[in-house]
Amino acid sequence: MRKFYNKADYIHVDGMPLVFIGKLRGYSIEREHRVTYADWVWSLMEEAANKNWRIFYLGSKPGVAQQGADILRQKYPGLEIACAHGYIDVTKHSPENQTIIAAINAFQPHILMVGMSMPRQERWILDNLDQLQTNTILPSGACMDYVAGVVPTPPRWMGKMGLEWSYRLFSEPQRLWKRYLVQPWFVGKLLIQEILGFSDRAKSY
Repeated sequence: MRKFYNKADYIHVDGMPLVFIGKLRGYSIEREHRVTYADWVWSLMEEAANKNWRIFYLGSKPGVAQQGADILRQKYPGLEIACAHGYIDVTKHSPENQTIIAAINAFQPHILMVGMSMPRQERWILDNLDQLQTNTILPSGACMDYVAGVVPTPPRWMGKMGLEWSYRLFSEPQRLWKRYLVQPWFVGKLLIQEILGFSDRAKSY
């Protein structure tokens, strides 16, 4: 993930815990700096339709991406959006992966959205970055699942309160329990090390 973020031109905060940790460490970060695709995918698609930007979405289960794309086309007439599901062999040189890349490049998208869950989507972007012909790449998680309605969108007030994770956990416990109940302890460990003055050691992990 560090290698992925080092490649990124822009990074945004997608989680209130990072806002809380940032404020604890003295950074000038506020609640309004936290943004998610559930909040801004609609304005992004509206802008794309108005400016004739082509969107390619790679991800979600078979049929879900197309369902979401149909909803977006109805809401924003003229929107150019193509999609492909993310249940593919993501090995870099596999025939299936190369076919997907060829389809993306043939469409010539201004924006490529990759929604294959973290960290699979980030690894896919890194592995194939040198072959992709697009202006912008957005790792977008469950964005299209929200649009299609197959995953319930958490109430926006929960996001502002830092409770969106609990809504998602109860909605998909089998898939997300490790992400929300196990993995965050790694961040807590690094935070404690930094507070205690072991920042150099923390950076080595």
